[in-house]
Amino acid sequence: MKTKVFHVITKLELGGAQKVTLLTLERLPRDQYEVGLVTAPEGLLVEWANRIPDIHRVWIPTLVREVRPLKDALAFLKLWNLFRRERPQVVHTHSSKAGILGRWAARLAGVPVIFHTAHGFGFNDFQRPLVRNFYLWMERMTTKVTTKLVVVSYANADKGERSGIFERKDWVLCRDAISVEQFMQPGPRRRKLGEWNIPENKVVVGMVACFKPQKSPIDFVDIAARVLGENSDAHFVMAGDGELRPAIEARIRKHGIREHMTLLGWQSDMPEVYRNLDLVVLTSLWEGLPCVFSEAMACALPIVATNVDGAREAILD
Repeated sequence: MKTKVFHVITKLELGGAQKVTLLTLERLPRDQYEVGLVTAPEGLLVEWANRIPDIHRVWIPTLVREVRPLKDALAFLKLWNLFRRERPQVVHTHSSKAGILGRWAARLAGVPVIFHTAHGFGFNDFQRPLVRNFYLWMERMTTKVTTKLVVVSYANADKGERSGIFERKDWVLCRDAISVEQFMQPGPRRRKLGEWNIPENKVVVGMVACFKPQKSPIDFVDIAARVLGENSDAHFVMAGDGELRPAIEARIRKHGIREHMTLLGWQSDMPEVYRNLDLVVLTSLWEGLPCVFSEAMACALPIVATNVDGAREAILD
């Protein structure tokens, strides 16, 4: 008899947690597992999800990242009804919102085994104390209905223990995975520079990230301005998009460096993007363990990153 497993993630934007979830769903042996994916119906990786064979896809439009009480309640009810109807043996949640709603829905629907991967936490040191404490309380309560937690870095495990979310017996370490062969595959370098309007003689410095507060992309723009103030041999590239794009564009204009920066938007062929970079920079304020690090390393690129959380375990100074 096959084990029925549902993976739940908030949305399929281009990010490490989403890639890991889809890689897992692709690779679970179908002779042993009946697999399902529950997520919101938008994001750059929806097309990838639709290509995965032999999978039960469930789209929940009310599953959103932001705290929205009515949408959250509707998403919870849909998850609960789904798990009651399908009776999976395992529910595995990813990301903070899906982790809270999905685990409680699974518990109340009688799912016997509940896993959650903490690719990072919903709380951070930059939130107002009341908000941060509420998220901490939610995580602590939800751990009580979780069979086992998966963390992607020892730094996150330490943070979870110090915050009282879980104890040592509650978690296992499993690094985020990438398709290594895809990024190590040789190919011509720097052939996109003409398309990106970057002169061939420039050192190309890239940031690959969603434009959201966690990644602090405006800091990348400020760093670019400082470097360009001393050396004009560099060109800066940002691959991604998101809520902070208007603020990024405004900061670029403020610094007067539009000719030295290129915003690529979302990119689906990431190995090709890396082949056009000379250096990868990540300015995150907090992290789990970014897949960007593993991808850049597989492409033999040097990395400069903020000294936060799992970054310390991937990059040796």
